[in-house]
Amino acid sequence: MRLFIFLLLFFSANAVASMNVGYFKNATYQVVQGKEYKNGLLFNANDSEPVHIVTLDWPPYIGSQLCNKGWVFQFTVALLVEQGYSVYIEFLPWARAVRAAELGKADILMPEYYIEDSAPSDTVEGKTRRELLALSNPFPGGEIGFLKRKGDADRFTGNLLSLKGQKIGVVRGYQNTPEFDAMMDNGEFTIIEAVDDLQLVKLLVGKRVDLIIGDPKVLKFTVSYSELPRPEKATLLRNIERESHSLQYNNLYFALSKQSPRWRILLGDINKSLYQFNNSGETDRIVDMGITECY
Repeated sequence: MRLFIFLLLFFSANAVASMNVGYFKNATYQVVQGKEYKNGLLFNANDSEPVHIVTLDWPPYIGSQLCNKGWVFQFTVALLVEQGYSVYIEFLPWARAVRAAELGKADILMPEYYIEDSAPSDTVEGKTRRELLALSNPFPGGEIGFLKRKGDADRFTGNLLSLKGQKIGVVRGYQNTPEFDAMMDNGEFTIIEAVDDLQLVKLLVGKRVDLIIGDPKVLKFTVSYSELPRPEKATLLRNIERESHSLQYNNLYFALSKQSPRWRILLGDINKSLYQFNNSGETDRIVDMGITECY
């Protein structure tokens, strides 16, 4: 009995300490095993310096507690391992992740929405984000829109001018849409910042803001997967709903730190893998598998 318990604990510990990423290459299934490394997970360890990627908990796309860490995690590892890279992924609060990439303490920030050329950096005064980060080609993302308190009348008509002067909750450091971000930077909305998506929902339900902006699927998954007591989760989910009009569909991107000496090579290799995976249907397979296996 003691031996059984020991073996159970041993294999459980090793399951936590490692995980696999799989993808198809020329009809052959490739499996890459990860292991604990520093503050995250390391894949395809070799003699080269790992590509350091910073990310966030952003279910259902990616998350440290999600099944297989989410499809974006699996997709990212597969893309880079296919190009021969060793990959180190670290989960951080979003503002810290952005700062790490913009200052060159990490090679890649992901997943990111499109960043406008004029978007200012919150990290380096006088610099735009695009002066510090280079964007890859896009990959699949999701809808972006506004959530309101359940039962409230719609405020958004489909034209952002209808929201001038409204009190809107945003997550600090998030890009949303180019038009919204430009109007926000110009002070055309009253903005209340949250540190993450869960706090954003709490701001709305607590009547601190009129609306919140984000991917509705992400916002609802974040509440569902949080460590809040079940009654509190139910209360939050019961009291939010989407505005009738969506804002737009947002693709996702990898944002590469221009402080990294190899960013141009990395960018070319990532775009090459994005093309290959999309052309072979592997991108769609990984997305679909992430949904069917875990949700």
